[in-house]
Amino acid sequence: MIMKKAILLVFVAALAVCAYGERRWQMADDGSIVLTGDALKGYSDHVEMSGKRVSVVLRYAVKDDGSFTVNKGMVWPMLRTVPNNTHASLMRRVAWDLMDELVINNYRATRDKVERVTLKGTLKAESRIGDAAVTRTWFPSTEQPAVIEIMEVKNTGDKDMKVTIPYYNNISLTDPAKGVKGSYAIVCMLLNPQTVNLKPGEKAEFYGIISGEDGNNVQGSLLNVKWPTANIQCKKELEAREALVAGLQDNLVLQTPDEVINRMFAFSKVRACESIYETAGGPMHGPGGESYYAAIWANDQAEYVNPYFPFTGYDYGNASALNSYKMFARFMNDEMRPIPSSIIAEGTDIWNGAGDRGDAAMIAYGASRYALARGDKAEAAQLWPLIKWCLEYCKSKLNEGGVVASNTDELEGRFPSGDANLCTSSLYYDALISASYLVKELGIRNEELGINGQYANDAAKLRRSINSYFAGPIEGYDTYIYYKGNDVLRSWICIPLVMGINEKAKPTLDALFSPRLWTDNGMLTQAGDKTFWDRTTLYALRGAFYVGDTERALDFLHRYSETRLLGDHVPYAIEAWPEGSQRHLSAESGLYGRIITEGLFGIRPTGFRSFNITPHLPAAWPQMELRHIRAFGSDFDVKVERISPPSKGGARGGSVNVTISQGNKTQIFTIRNGATKAVTLK
Repeated sequence: MIMKKAILLVFVAALAVCAYGERRWQMADDGSIVLTGDALKGYSDHVEMSGKRVSVVLRYAVKDDGSFTVNKGMVWPMLRTVPNNTHASLMRRVAWDLMDELVINNYRATRDKVERVTLKGTLKAESRIGDAAVTRTWFPSTEQPAVIEIMEVKNTGDKDMKVTIPYYNNISLTDPAKGVKGSYAIVCMLLNPQTVNLKPGEKAEFYGIISGEDGNNVQGSLLNVKWPTANIQCKKELEAREALVAGLQDNLVLQTPDEVINRMFAFSKVRACESIYETAGGPMHGPGGESYYAAIWANDQAEYVNPYFPFTGYDYGNASALNSYKMFARFMNDEMRPIPSSIIAEGTDIWNGAGDRGDAAMIAYGASRYALARGDKAEAAQLWPLIKWCLEYCKSKLNEGGVVASNTDELEGRFPSGDANLCTSSLYYDALISASYLVKELGIRNEELGINGQYANDAAKLRRSINSYFAGPIEGYDTYIYYKGNDVLRSWICIPLVMGINEKAKPTLDALFSPRLWTDNGMLTQAGDKTFWDRTTLYALRGAFYVGDTERALDFLHRYSETRLLGDHVPYAIEAWPEGSQRHLSAESGLYGRIITEGLFGIRPTGFRSFNITPHLPAAWPQMELRHIRAFGSDFDVKVERISPPSKGGARGGSVNVTISQGNKTQIFTIRNGATKAVTLK
């Protein structure tokens, strides 16, 4: 499919987009994606990578002469600038790389011919300069405030080769009046300047860093300062980065007949989990995008990514989730004032510029799902007061139609949302369901909860109100209006489906996947507009699977995954367009993962060691498997295998075996495909 010409012309100016079926990149056997051959010509893109104390947006391109260039959008989240607001991380664009310094046989190396670009948690470019094969690898340190470049030069000719990289040490100090802690130093340093003589077949490595440092104690010549990051062992840093990526890939492993979805799922874990910063307020997951760091949001963190972390087995992710909820809990109050939308500046300040966005519903939904999936009773007990407060706040905001009123929604006024929107009430509904499970697990008695604790009853009432208050028709579809007075299809009509509210499932899905909302880049925010936000596409795909529209959901998921993983802008889910130039915000990758865990496999937490599973095995797949799921305090596998065919024309019906494996413990259930089975881990 081809985008409308008007949209395409605008978009090409910012960033080319690959239509469905047009692959730029290819999948390699080692789990990476690679760019080679004619696909390299005229290519440019950007990708974000993060460590605990640094993030970088690598903007890379193949020039007309075939050479490879990289610009680094450096971000140091804990080097705070003035004013210390949401966007106050120290940031600089740095174009320096080691190729600028390379001298071969007394001639400066220029016009390298790039032959291959690889992505898998690092960016690697393989080039040739005459008889020299040059490989450059860029990545963030896992622990230090530095981005590292490793250059390997190999002599592939039949004569000796002299290779030189001279001394390079460039330091700039920032204005102390513009830093929360005074002056900062930005250091670009070659760690091992040298000249080496390479015999045929021999190779040498050179190491460069770009780091952010405390610049307040500089005395005398900058060139004589001993910067802490000068002691970085770059090869060990690469090993640490590769170990982080490998560890994430070894847990929550998806195996299906669709290799594109498998690979996209594997990549999404990296982006979802890497963007956590070791702030003064503890580990804080941040969206990124050269804008949002050392801060948390009620949607991105509390709602989107935190409930995903227990499934990944990433301890630092779980720690950041618990820390974020504790930060929000500081703002509970007896007067029922809205909880802040965002806690910023390493936890020292807040942002609440859009008013009440339904933030309490977001937090209650995410915290209750996280607590159940985490399977840690002590953690859940810590979170329960926050969950309870948020539920009571939402209940206090019910309007005459029985749905939750709020000032805006998570799009913060970019699009109208009325006085009460479908998103907030749907989140509150699911939070009530989770709360009804939590009180049983925590042993909380009804008399302790009082009138505000009838969670299952409140959920049933709210479901009826949602189906009444937000009922369509709209644009010919008997679906939901997003808010009273809304007369244009909105993509967030998908959200009841994610919560299992399926009374209007078919017309809602027909509307979502119609040309009015679906485009080559996923779902438009509003019909007739040009704006899209991946988060709604990812929610819609999860909801489509969860309510059983498996074949249609699979088709759109595959095409979306192929575009994001192997198209022109890779390899992760993105935030939005035109806003933000399709930044690789981190939490959206968590939402991609939840399409699989909660949509395709239909895992819905019901207790610390229990969940409902509603598998949706596509008609063309004989089986699918999730291995090393680390939720519910366990490490287990789920395999779904077909044992009888589906009904003609779809995946509905037919029987499947669901095998739950925990070490040497195995449970096998035979159920109808798309049916729900309650599972308790042994």
